[in-house]
Amino acid sequence: MLFIFAFAQFYLTAQNEFDKYGMAGSQVFTDLKEAIKIEKKVYKMNLSYKAIDMKAYDKLHKLSDLQALKLSSNNLTQFPKNFESLYNLQYFASYNNAFTSFPPNLKPFFNLYYLDLQHTKIDSIPAQIAYLNKLQTLRFGNTDDTLKLPTTFKFLKNLKELSIENCVLDSFPKQLFKAPSLQFLSLSNTNTFYLTKHFERFKSLEVLIIENNRLEKLPFEIYMAKKLRILSLRGNKLQDIPDSISELLELTILDLRGNFISKERVEELKCLLPGCEIKF
Repeated sequence: MLFIFAFAQFYLTAQNEFDKYGMAGSQVFTDLKEAIKIEKKVYKMNLSYKAIDMKAYDKLHKLSDLQALKLSSNNLTQFPKNFESLYNLQYFASYNNAFTSFPPNLKPFFNLYYLDLQHTKIDSIPAQIAYLNKLQTLRFGNTDDTLKLPTTFKFLKNLKELSIENCVLDSFPKQLFKAPSLQFLSLSNTNTFYLTKHFERFKSLEVLIIENNRLEKLPFEIYMAKKLRILSLRGNKLQDIPDSISELLELTILDLRGNFISKERVEELKCLLPGCEIKF
């Protein structure tokens, strides 16, 4: 039941994001062949759960006005020919398609604000991600494989939301600390067992979710993320939380469920954080 609820929440969130992008009031096309016949002024397309004719798929580049594209469960393994011609894309999402890599040329996608790739066979995010300088949201996950991150996250000046789940990261990737505008960071089931101490770089971070990992210690320097409002450490191996957390004056939710912190320590934390709801 919990899985069904979580899936429903994920689907609704993804749908709401899709609705935000593209020309306001424009038709959402669900038939690729029909859209190619029209070609111009096709701004939004949702091909979820559609069987796709591969000849039509390789003509997708003709829809140069396309701003929002969603794929889901289409039995796709590669991007179509001349995919880079869709330079007006603001939103792109793919779920349950076995892509093995990102598009070979990301430079033309300078208008992209939202990118979501789930259940692919991609094992690395390329350095070219830096070309997406308008990107605000990046969601990636459910590969159940090792994921390699580039050092170029620091060039994503407008990245506000980053979510990585159900991928293997050997440690907390220091690259993420260099994304200057992050407000939301979620790492769930990523094999994370260590956090570096440079929280002073998270000047805008409001939500930090490190769930279902192997984290044994929260750094003393956590207090340097001054704008943190929500901190979820659910499902780790923590035995204590540093007193420095009391300096997070805007913290309203601290989720410690599924750890090894004693009830006595939780009561102490409640005194240190009088305006914060502590879930235990």
